[in-house]
Amino acid sequence: MNVHHAIEITLTRPATHAELAQAARTLSLTANHDATRFMAVVHAKTPGRALNRVRRQLGEALPVDVITTHYPDSSGHVLLNITLPPDADTAIRRAADRSGQTPRLFAQRALHRALAQHAKREADLLDGAAQQLLATTTAAQLVAAVARALTSTPGAPAC
Repeated sequence: MNVHHAIEITLTRPATHAELAQAARTLSLTANHDATRFMAVVHAKTPGRALNRVRRQLGEALPVDVITTHYPDSSGHVLLNITLPPDADTAIRRAADRSGQTPRLFAQRALHRALAQHAKREADLLDGAAQQLLATTTAAQLVAAVARALTSTPGAPAC
């Protein structure tokens, strides 16, 4: 059964008027304010097929960097569609072959590891900053200050 998938397209640079006109002939797109990110709704059986369809339809019309599903799937994952430079593609294929994995699985696992490492570094930095603050103030004062900052900062997440 085909369903509609919200797809986000990120460009390497702002699109020109000619590129936008050419892309609009093949796919209905909605652009952000500086024409570097677009949204499209694509009819396909799976999110992966939707990403591939967008990649094929846009072809050389736009300087596409990354195509992603806009909403996470039932497992909480956002799918990513990128075209690697030939050298990077060859390196991934060789590393995957040495590890006995498919290039897709190898890249997926490497990305998950990198994201987990990044999240840990960010959490460690935040923990360190909180410990420094708690050395000179009480927990109640810190929580009150964070609450004030969250409620007075435009665009901050709602509590």
